[in-house]
Amino acid sequence: MTDKTVEAASKYLGKKVDGSDNYNPSLIVPIPRINNRTQYNIDSENLPFYGYDVWHAYEFSCLCDNGLPITRVLKLSYDCSSEYIVESKSLKLYLNSFNMTKFGSNEEECLAACKKIIERDLGSALKTEIDVNFLDNSIKREPVFENFIDIKNYIAGKNIHISQYKESPELLECENSERKSYCLKFDALRSNCRVTHQPDFGDLFISYESDKHITEDSLVKYLCSFRSEYHFHEECCEMIYKRLYDLLNKDDKLFVGALYTRRGGIDICPVRLSKKFALNDVEILKDTSRYARNGIKQ
Repeated sequence: MTDKTVEAASKYLGKKVDGSDNYNPSLIVPIPRINNRTQYNIDSENLPFYGYDVWHAYEFSCLCDNGLPITRVLKLSYDCSSEYIVESKSLKLYLNSFNMTKFGSNEEECLAACKKIIERDLGSALKTEIDVNFLDNSIKREPVFENFIDIKNYIAGKNIHISQYKESPELLECENSERKSYCLKFDALRSNCRVTHQPDFGDLFISYESDKHITEDSLVKYLCSFRSEYHFHEECCEMIYKRLYDLLNKDDKLFVGALYTRRGGIDICPVRLSKKFALNDVEILKDTSRYARNGIKQ
């Protein structure tokens, strides 16, 4: 990450910031994706994946014209091909600037106005299309992650020793096998914020179909090696994807989803899929990235 990028990411992170009691789009801080991608040989002009960054803001609130507060879970997503990501604390401050601002005469009008404004402001800052929705918790979505198997089931009883906690791709081992599909879940993902060095926890979901088999014990060791890494959520997802992509055949199906626990009322759920998946598969994952870790069923 360049000094310029660190400076931008540090605008609010690790600092006491009062925010704003009035709607303020200038709080948004865009961060370029290209720096970390260059480090891992990911060509932004020819990405080896599709995907989205999906955010859930659990405490979005605003006011009707009569002063009545409205509170909802806000879900926003944007394509991983965008030039920028949004810095997380700046997004929190921006969304909090809606808290004491009046946007409409009733609930429906108020939320519709906020949706339009947020899509416009973030779209302008990140130079991409933004999709914003306010969730109705009574709606049931397709449970796309329920069939993933805990990877630790595969190493139970094995004499495994883990000692490397900086990202170590050399730990990954791959062997030839009959063509099979694998759906694995790792519930102990930890990385750390690039700027504040605060820990981020999440569940990682990996699915691939190949005649190569990435051994589960080596995959566990590799995923544990993120515990002392300092990267944004989106970067970690792409790093893991690229390491696995380089091991597998280029025409294999590969999916990686890093679904982090919320911090400060917001979670980030980046998902990346190989281009062997149909575009409608990508849309399904965009629509259904989960709340499970946070106790809310989407």
